[in-house]
Amino acid sequence: MIDSLLNTVFFCSHKRTTFPLTPKRGDRVPEAAKRTGTYVVCLDCGKEFPYNWRELRIEPVEAVTHPAQPKKTGKAAAWLLQPLLRFLG
Repeated sequence: MIDSLLNTVFFCSHKRTTFPLTPKRGDRVPEAAKRTGTYVVCLDCGKEFPYNWRELRIEPVEAVTHPAQPKKTGKAAAWLLQPLLRFLG
């Protein structure tokens, strides 16, 4: 969310990227490399993109899947309101 907002305000064209990187076993595997195994990094903004060695191009950003966000149950809001309700009641 914040990343897309910053790219809207301070647009980065991602023209300058690193050579495609493939993490070794046991290294931290970036989100971008989880799907294709290889990724590139923008030298201007630091954003990582999945890289397809077969087609020699950066994969579309929309194709990267992110883990599902946990659902909020509303328990935190009820917990915050309890002291206020005790004070008023």
